[in-house]
Amino acid sequence: MEEIDRLGTDFAAARAVGQPHGRARAAVSWSAIVAGAVGMAAFSLILLTLGTGLGLSSLSPWPGSGAHAKAFGVAAVIWICVTQVMSAGLGGYLAGRLRHHWPETGTDETHFRDTAHGFLAWALATLLSAALLTSTVSGLVREGASVGAQNAGRLSMTGGIGTPNRGNALAAYGTWPMGYLIDGMLRPVPGATAPDTTTAAPDADRVFAKAAQKQEITRIFLNSLPAVGPLAPEDSDYLARIVAQQTGLAPTDARARVTTTWSRLQEKANAEDRAARAAAETARRATVHVTLWLFISLLMGAFAASLMATIGGRMREF
Repeated sequence: MEEIDRLGTDFAAARAVGQPHGRARAAVSWSAIVAGAVGMAAFSLILLTLGTGLGLSSLSPWPGSGAHAKAFGVAAVIWICVTQVMSAGLGGYLAGRLRHHWPETGTDETHFRDTAHGFLAWALATLLSAALLTSTVSGLVREGASVGAQNAGRLSMTGGIGTPNRGNALAAYGTWPMGYLIDGMLRPVPGATAPDTTTAAPDADRVFAKAAQKQEITRIFLNSLPAVGPLAPEDSDYLARIVAQQTGLAPTDARARVTTTWSRLQEKANAEDRAARAAAETARRATVHVTLWLFISLLMGAFAASLMATIGGRMREF
């Protein structure tokens, strides 16, 4: 009888504190962690949407209006940190407030468990957000790589960075500045009489011959463009003869026009090269800054979630 009375007393005490008879509460309340993570992810999405709207409203395509790029970047960093702290704080508070009651657990152990609940809620929400954003970011990266490849191909035809596309001289001639410079080099001089050796040929044949000649000049330029310095002597002599034939200039003047055209083409190619390198350096620095500030904001979010979980857990006890 005494044993039965003792079991009855233990069962009543367990029911009084909401604890199953003969089994202690688990140290981790995953339901509370999941609830906190969902709340954190949803609130973070709301704040990011608000920040995007405010940021777009402060920008303008017109010069002299809208926020400065540096000020916009600082505001974006501050908003990301605020978003992380507020959403993580909400998620941590929910995880701490909704967790199970731990009877006969010391204050230090309760404090540690509440902190762990907030951190786990933040970690789960961060992983879920990263998984959802991976597809979007990868799509943007693929799109950017496609555009970059198109621009690189366009630059290679016009003398930009990379190995020139020597197999498509017609496409290279039709792009700027290659075609413009070649047309200017072959432009007749006012008052000069150019010897015409194709008057006996039909009009279609003459047009085809001139087009083929321009493509040949393009191939010569593309072949020599990666090199630094003047054209090869044989190429320079050949182009000077073509210019003299097409424009009626003296051989010396024709050679000077070829040299000038080649120098202008090299200057434009170098300018495009410098612009591309500057853009790449700017993108690299921006990526470094964004990565570092994202790291800092995540640390702030983890701390806010852990702290608010302890506050929520303490309020849960009372």
